Amino acid sequence: MPHLQFDEQQITDMMDRVVERTFHMDFSWDWPGGVAFYGVCEAYEVTGNPAYLEKVKTWVDEYMDEGLPRWTVNAVSVGHVLLTLYTSTQEEKYIEIATQMADYLLHDAAKFGDGVLQHTVNSDKDIFPEQAWVDTMFMAGFYLLRIGDLLGKTDYFNEGLRQYHGHENLLQDAETHLYYHGWDNIAQNHMSSVFWARGNAWAALTMSKALKLIPVTHPSYMIIAGSLRDQLSALVRLQDSSGFWHTVLDRSDSPLETSGSAGIGVALLSRGTLYNKFSQKTLDALSANITANGSVTHVSAGTAVMDDAHGYMQVPDKRIQGWGQGLALAFFAQLLQSKNNKY
Repeated sequence: MPHLQFDEQQITDMMDRVVERTFHMDFSWDWPGGVAFYGVCEAYEVTGNPAYLEKVKTWVDEYMDEGLPRWTVNAVSVGHVLLTLYTSTQEEKYIEIATQMADYLLHDAAKFGDGVLQHTVNSDKDIFPEQAWVDTMFMAGFYLLRIGDLLGKTDYFNEGLRQYHGHENLLQDAETHLYYHGWDNIAQNHMSSVFWARGNAWAALTMSKALKLIPVTHPSYMIIAGSLRDQLSALVRLQDSSGFWHTVLDRSDSPLETSGSAGIGVALLSRGTLYNKFSQKTLDALSANITANGSVTHVSAGTAVMDDAHGYMQVPDKRIQGWGQGLALAFFAQLLQSKNNKY
């Protein structure tokens, strides 16, 4: 496979711009900030730049002083940041809140069927009853694996695995191997039955990261590895010549979308040199979609499970979004990590 071609200093400079622009945005304790700052933390891990961690720490400390919201699946995504802060500073206040969120997912969050988490947003209303969304794999499933691994708590870790297996069983299509956006357990259908790019990114990115935490001798390892293998094999055959993916993966008339493409790219990079020719195209396209001030462009707005493919195609992509910033940073961090590992 061809070697990836990039200038490490240019990538680092681009990450600096994206991080700086991200902290000129305003976030509540919810998933846009959770994904944005996950990306900042990934950038910190690979570069060791203390300014990145200090910016995140300042934001989290201010929110903790003001008081935190009620927990939801989406709000738990900020827990990814708490885990990085705790491992870097050893300040107990971060792991205390992180543990509260994990306990919420374990004991109090709404579940259905075989214990699959019902996707909940930052709202008092139960507006998605017995619905599984692929987004939950990042917001909660991956988080439970991370905190379970960090603290050596098998109950958290096993719950994380249950979410991976439950979401695969409900959402991965047996024929295409792509992930549907959602499942309605009451209606017993996939609602719009759309293969959404960012949704497939949530699945691919988190499965690739999960495999770093699960022992290869654990039965779940091969289950998740098989799901990811088949998904990526399908995804690379849907990559547009631009290097990006369409927001509705199997609709070439739907818009190309940056955040989903970056998230898919993280998973491709994690597979070593196997997908280098596809990763190179994604790298070139992503770099071209970052402005001089660090804004990641052509990122679709927050997207519920829409009524049909047309609904996804109408979601605007003109504004800067936290998840676009975060997933771009996660891609660049994985790129630098891959170089350091000499893949």
